Amino acid sequence: MERRIKIRKDMDEEMIHEEKKTAKIVEELTMFFFAIGAVQINSRIEKEDANAVITFEADYDPAYRDKLEDLDQYLNGQKNHGMEGVYWELAGSGDPGETSQLLLIGMMTDKAEVEINESHVKVKLYKKLLN
Repeated sequence: MERRIKIRKDMDEEMIHEEKKTAKIVEELTMFFFAIGAVQINSRIEKEDANAVITFEADYDPAYRDKLEDLDQYLNGQKNHGMEGVYWELAGSGDPGETSQLLLIGMMTDKAEVEINESHVKVKLYKKLLN
């Protein structure tokens, strides 16, 4: 019985750890959108079983369109989940919109969909919450 309680407690702590990572992703992308001139930012997190879908919709200043051009590449870059475990707490420690921060978000997520329009961008990120 005690072993089952410990296993459940460990699972709960791991889930909270994954939820903190998800919150860091939201924080970092919010700062990124502010850095590219957004005045309207909508974010949503949907949890289904052991997965999270993080959706962002924002406007942006067209002068910063070049910062959006490589967003898909950064977020869908090579995954290294071992690095995620070590570096996720660094999210938010650099300047908003830094390539390194976007690459870190890419490592922390499993898949990203990026849709850029003339004055609007939508990003949908998929993240497994439990291994």
